Amino acid sequence: MHPQVATGTHPSRRRFLALSAAGGAAVGATALSGCALRVDGAATGGGESITMMVKLDDVSTDLIQQAQRELGIGITVVQDDITRLIAMLTSGNPPDLVRGVGALDAPFYAARGVAENLDPYFAASTVLRAEDLDPANDLWRFDGTTQGKGPRYGMAKDFSQDAMFWFNTAQFDRAGVDHPSETEPTTYEEWLEKAERLVERKNGQTAVYGGSYNGVNLCVLLTNLVAAAGGSLFSDDFTRVDFTTPEARRALTWYVDYAKAKVGPSLVQPNPDAWDGPTYVANRMAMSGSGYWLGGMINAEPKIARVSRLAPAPVFEGGPRISSCQAGTGMWMPKKARNKDAAWRVFEWFFGEGPAKARAAGGWGIPTLKSLRPLMPRKEEYQKRVLAVQEAELKHFSVTPFTPYAKWDALEALINQVMPAAMNGRISVDTLAGRLGSSVNEQLQRGKEQVG
Repeated sequence: MHPQVATGTHPSRRRFLALSAAGGAAVGATALSGCALRVDGAATGGGESITMMVKLDDVSTDLIQQAQRELGIGITVVQDDITRLIAMLTSGNPPDLVRGVGALDAPFYAARGVAENLDPYFAASTVLRAEDLDPANDLWRFDGTTQGKGPRYGMAKDFSQDAMFWFNTAQFDRAGVDHPSETEPTTYEEWLEKAERLVERKNGQTAVYGGSYNGVNLCVLLTNLVAAAGGSLFSDDFTRVDFTTPEARRALTWYVDYAKAKVGPSLVQPNPDAWDGPTYVANRMAMSGSGYWLGGMINAEPKIARVSRLAPAPVFEGGPRISSCQAGTGMWMPKKARNKDAAWRVFEWFFGEGPAKARAAGGWGIPTLKSLRPLMPRKEEYQKRVLAVQEAELKHFSVTPFTPYAKWDALEALINQVMPAAMNGRISVDTLAGRLGSSVNEQLQRGKEQVG
């Protein structure tokens, strides 16, 4: 039997409408019935079964079959999609486990009363013990006001301190640029200066990016840049943002300058590869602000791995040293999930047993169980070097709280509409700050009214 937990009341229609509005979803009558949902991958067999809403490469066919063999639990996989999720929640037939980005999604779903408090499950578990949980899992805690405190609503499958950056020593040597320190943080100002010296252009096109610094997404990147400048983007109650403070303006100015310099991908210079990984391992990017997680891809390319180094998160000159996680991707359990016992057993297996050990050994992020740290790649000298940098950085980890009153992708859409004008020099940073504040605060106010 699963631990005794309070199921609470059905989240109100108002709160479901808040989910819909925040995600930009238009949910029609057919979708709300739950009958139009397409199953993208499934495994069946004897025993229990659950439905997981994840990206299809999160839970491969091999993993589904492995779960069936080891746990006797069948898994149906539904493609991660906010519109589909709302439809399943409102129809009373939610998935049993749902993919989420802890840094951004945890407070959103917890505040709307749709996520299960998992504290009783963790308390009863012999696989996921509270004392073994890395502090990065605090991204999945929310006390009703502030992220990082209170009950646990999910868990990260792995994590990185995402402001850390990789650099290619061969690219630096060819350009005659000094390597960044692997023990002391460079400043954001120094990082951009190096990127400007490293970029290579041919026939008006960028052949080698000097550096890429876009974070997991712009919402969380700006939140973290403002924190690194010594401020907070959000008000104490998370109902408003202020881009006009000296700290926020400093962060905005740096990022706009980065885009104007065209040393790396941005809204006005998209990466044809869509993200840093393929570009970096193809030797066409000198620095990538992607955190330890990218090591899983780098380790698969020995020639690149041997010349790659990991550096601490930059700081603004005179600013605090912080190194937070911008993602913490994992899973949460809907409060109205029908198969909670089986779902929790899959949860334990995915986060603490075979799949978790395989992820740790591959270098795909830092394990979120401290007991799995010895599995992180350390065979090669360059892996030992990277691991030493990462282990030293852990003491600077902190949670940068995010607002519960808006879905991050809705805020991202607003930022994407306004930011390019500043990057192209058509508006000033001051004008950008005002426009961003106006549009984002309007969205946050609606979310606050809907959540209550």
